[in-house]
Amino acid sequence: MTCLETIQAYAFRSLGFGENLLPRTDFNLCQQFTLIGSGLIWNIYFGVIALSLGFCLATGLAMAKASGRKWLRKPAEWFIFVFRGSPLFIQFFLAYSALVMLPRAGIDLFGLHIATSWLTSAWAGAAFVLFLNTSAYAAEIFYGALMSVPKGDLEAAEAYGLTGWDKFRRIQWPTMLRLAWPAYTNEAIFLFHATTLVFFSGFPAFQQRGDALYYANYFADKTFNPFVPYPIVAFYFILLTFTLITIFGLVNKRLNRHLPSNTRSKIRLRPQLIR
Repeated sequence: MTCLETIQAYAFRSLGFGENLLPRTDFNLCQQFTLIGSGLIWNIYFGVIALSLGFCLATGLAMAKASGRKWLRKPAEWFIFVFRGSPLFIQFFLAYSALVMLPRAGIDLFGLHIATSWLTSAWAGAAFVLFLNTSAYAAEIFYGALMSVPKGDLEAAEAYGLTGWDKFRRIQWPTMLRLAWPAYTNEAIFLFHATTLVFFSGFPAFQQRGDALYYANYFADKTFNPFVPYPIVAFYFILLTFTLITIFGLVNKRLNRHLPSNTRSKIRLRPQLIR
């Protein structure tokens, strides 16, 4: 099988398209690059779903934590504390252990039948855990930025008659995003890196359609050589990291477009070795 034929057969195997059977013998670089790249689609899926939904929840949590109402502030503080204070790996296992206890046949609630079996699959359960985890970290980032909004800007907004939601939407929220965006970029990078933990969690891959680490582990087991598939995974994630830096850098430039060029904050890669 030529490299082009390999790409045609395995490029979208992780999504259920193309060849069903994995290569058994005569492994080559083209097969490993293609299948690991195919699995990377799931890592991107986990990251995009968790990041997009987590952004909305994080904004709400930051607002709740900054609220003067105790019934809003305390739940937000505890949510952030619990998910930031416990390891993500443990969160995966606790979530899977809780979800697997649900009835496989589903739950009948107020006359409605709610299916539950899909929650124990990686595409749903693992994405849900990542969503909650990144929401907590991003909420703390947004909260810090929200508290750093210059008081002069708020007083000027009130002088112009902006109060309540209008003041938050037009003054506080844009300023909060501008201040928080560099740190939020690092959180997004870490989130995509953390998607590799899904392979080690209790959530099973759907019909052997695993992520990048799933295929890397397969090749490492078959060839007894981990120094080829795992560097390929690292190579793909380095490319993904540079893509994220580029995209978030463009957004950061947009958020700071009204500032002089010498005062604009720039996106820098700051790897988090220990979280």
